[in-house]
Amino acid sequence: MDEQIKQIARRLAGLRDSLDLSIAEMAQSIAISQTEYAQYESGNFDIPMSVLCKIAQNFGVETSTLVSGTEPHAQAYFLTRKGKGASIERTKAYKYQDLASGFKNAKSTPFEVTVEPNDNPMHLNQHEGQEFNYVLEGKLMLHIADSELILSEGDSIYFDAQKPHGMKALDNKEVRFLAIII
Repeated sequence: MDEQIKQIARRLAGLRDSLDLSIAEMAQSIAISQTEYAQYESGNFDIPMSVLCKIAQNFGVETSTLVSGTEPHAQAYFLTRKGKGASIERTKAYKYQDLASGFKNAKSTPFEVTVEPNDNPMHLNQHEGQEFNYVLEGKLMLHIADSELILSEGDSIYFDAQKPHGMKALDNKEVRFLAIII
């Protein structure tokens, strides 16, 4: 599995240890099974951004700290140049660039997400809060709350992120979109 996922898993284990929580207690705190949490902490399984955001929110750490291992310090503003956001490549299909990784106590988490075309079944996830997506390039299928929607460049959607949702690139082309988790 990717070295970046292994590093994130080590940071999760370190956070859990510093909080003096068992794997069972950590899993319960974010409403997933003990087995699922243990898989994430092993570093051998992809860790959904929704899980990282929930852990960060529940334990008062920055999502960017879990992802990159560095603490954000900016309080007035944080500038992210094109293509320079803190990069998170969860799988070969999804790449995230955290656009506010250096801003301390950010109220939302903005990402530029790149979805590569593939034939894999769509993976649905859900997380606390709300989400805004704006398609920058390409055509995207969004499955949410038992609906399938097609979004093209310039289209946007705002939704309850607790509803199961997933994305897939269409037309055998890469899709880029802005995702803001609130």
